[in-house]
Amino acid sequence: MQIQYKYHPDNLAISEPVIKDPKSLKTGEMIINIGPQHPSTHGVLRLEVVTDGEVVKEVIPHLGYLHRCFEKHAESVPFNQVIPYVDRMDYAAAMNNEHCYAMGIEKMLGIEDKIPKRVEYIRVLVAELNRIASHFIALGTYGMDIGAVTPFLWTMRDREHIIRLFEWISGARLLYNYIWIGGLFYDLPVGFEKRCKEFINYVRPKILDLENLLIENKIFIDRTAKVGTLPLDLAINYGVTGPILRASGLAYDLRRVDDYSVYPELDFEIPVGKGEMGEVGDCWDRAWVRVKECYESLRIVDQCLDQLNGPHKRTRDFNPQALVPKKIRPKAQDLYVRSEHPKGELGYFFRTDGRADTAIRCKARSCSFSNLSVLPEISKGYMLGDLIAIVGSLDFVMGEVDR
Repeated sequence: MQIQYKYHPDNLAISEPVIKDPKSLKTGEMIINIGPQHPSTHGVLRLEVVTDGEVVKEVIPHLGYLHRCFEKHAESVPFNQVIPYVDRMDYAAAMNNEHCYAMGIEKMLGIEDKIPKRVEYIRVLVAELNRIASHFIALGTYGMDIGAVTPFLWTMRDREHIIRLFEWISGARLLYNYIWIGGLFYDLPVGFEKRCKEFINYVRPKILDLENLLIENKIFIDRTAKVGTLPLDLAINYGVTGPILRASGLAYDLRRVDDYSVYPELDFEIPVGKGEMGEVGDCWDRAWVRVKECYESLRIVDQCLDQLNGPHKRTRDFNPQALVPKKIRPKAQDLYVRSEHPKGELGYFFRTDGRADTAIRCKARSCSFSNLSVLPEISKGYMLGDLIAIVGSLDFVMGEVDR
């Protein structure tokens, strides 16, 4: 069987593989299209699968169904007006998108060391809450992808508490525009810290219930253990990051590697895959790492609340917009900034000329794009039903893949 790649006539960004000679397919082999409607393809990913019976021989992902055009938006509007577009990349983790982008512009302006500690702790607080919300979506939808409905209902119920907290501080449920360059949209509402503490006490046993119901479930283990195993060397070569890389056994977390914001002052562990139910780096390990990261994010949130109620508590004269520049015009430079997104390494590259209040080039390094690229390598040789489990375990959002 020969596969030839050609450019799609309607979109030069899409490389469309076609079978050069359909007669080269062996007896029992066929081509199946999965998506873009579903299952587990997030509505905008089409998989062209070559199978031998029910065994996957080849998987070719087709992108290009969403067209966020983030990078061109970021080059067309002033820096401070880009944040609403940043929200729309990975719309399941908008706070984390904003945090990384704001750090990049602040570094170009040379004010990264002047950000008030209260602002930094609030940023980390909301970023870790959004990490939990993102992992809840990943775990809940993953369970539903392979036949478990109850975990999805539980995770959506508990995620709703986080969404209501975000709605309280920003007025929005999904796209927040809360972390601003140089500060925040507004300080935390009075009583937020208490409500957030109540949420921590509520959700910790709920995560344990989810772990017992889903992760330790025999059916779930049978569907995910020793399936879609990603060796560590392959993960590194493909640029895989985040929980997927850590599930393959490497404790690589930018919150520790780069020590940005106030993370060096916080105590938390980095869960890594151990192959307890199958092999290191399989689908089960990827789900297990996300559950453990929820516990660690709760530890971080708890420590941030202690700081916000103690040394960095609110004062009458605190202004979260004190450093927000009226006009943002960085000097001419090239800069790359990165942070630990719920799905991996999120990075932004900026090129400025020192004259305009817009970037002459903005490039996003989205974690979902790199993580998705490894799909063909870890799908070969598995059953067609296992392909759905493998796709779901990668936890990608197409909003940041098709930019």
